[in-house]
Amino acid sequence: MNRRTAILAPLALFALGAPAFAARISLADLSAYLNGLTTVQADFTQVNSNGTIATGKLFIRRPGRIRFEYAPPDRSLVMAGGSQVAIFDPKSNQPPEQYPLARTPLNLILAANVNLGRSGMVVAHREVENTTRVVAQDPQNPGYGTIELVFTAGPVELRQWIITDDVGTKTTVILGEMSKGGSIPASHFDITAETRKRNL
Repeated sequence: MNRRTAILAPLALFALGAPAFAARISLADLSAYLNGLTTVQADFTQVNSNGTIATGKLFIRRPGRIRFEYAPPDRSLVMAGGSQVAIFDPKSNQPPEQYPLARTPLNLILAANVNLGRSGMVVAHREVENTTRVVAQDPQNPGYGTIELVFTAGPVELRQWIITDDVGTKTTVILGEMSKGGSIPASHFDITAETRKRNL
């Protein structure tokens, strides 16, 4: 299972059909919603391009922190903190793979100030079957990838995201009911501490 794809994969821009504007949520409202998320906990289901499915628990502490705890029998861990992303493989005795958070698509929604109205950030914005779908990229570094975010309205809620890599491989993360605003310890996002703990 490709952990890197779930959070890190650089994305090729992919074409979407003609947009239907009827009920789509505005970019301003979506930006306000994302900026209002401070801490989030949720169960998630990950659907990989090969059809395999993983589940687990997701923790977000904006800005800049996210943690994917994969459920048994997987037990993998992906976390972002300190401007880095680390992928921990429970079957390996090697240090975690690490990448700059700024090079990952999820950095767009973990930023301190999300502004989807920024020039060049959104490459698609449409309504599909009562959802609003937004494909976003870093306008200064479009080669770093894009992320498709799926929202529902009444009230606005993020339901899933889809990352597509540069060879067309897609990974979907579907969110369960989100618990917002609670306390999440900083240790959940401390890559150095997690590495030390695993080496004990």
